[in-house]
Amino acid sequence: MKHTVSLKSSRTFRWLYRRGKSVVTPYFVVYAQKNKTGRSRLGVSASVKVGNAVKRNRIRRRLRELYRIHEPELKPGYDIILVARTRGLFAKFSKLEGLFLEAAKKLELTRP
Repeated sequence: MKHTVSLKSSRTFRWLYRRGKSVVTPYFVVYAQKNKTGRSRLGVSASVKVGNAVKRNRIRRRLRELYRIHEPELKPGYDIILVARTRGLFAKFSKLEGLFLEAAKKLELTRP
């Protein structure tokens, strides 16, 4: 993630949840909103409902990797939050990848 900064403050997360556009998939939810910095910022979240710390960290790593692989295909200058759902733990990576790209297209995050 060389062009991406991490989103960490709960204030930013709350703002994106309220103001950002979202796409829901069976394995994760994507929230996105254009920012004024010109650099993309990524936040990844997994609630306690997903499982213990090992499971939450695993799904967060998978979602971060999804973004890292497809970062060159995405437009810069967006705040993006990926919220993990329990089913994502058991999904194949290729399935997650396909859904991520579909969600990015719906949110108009992909380059033409």
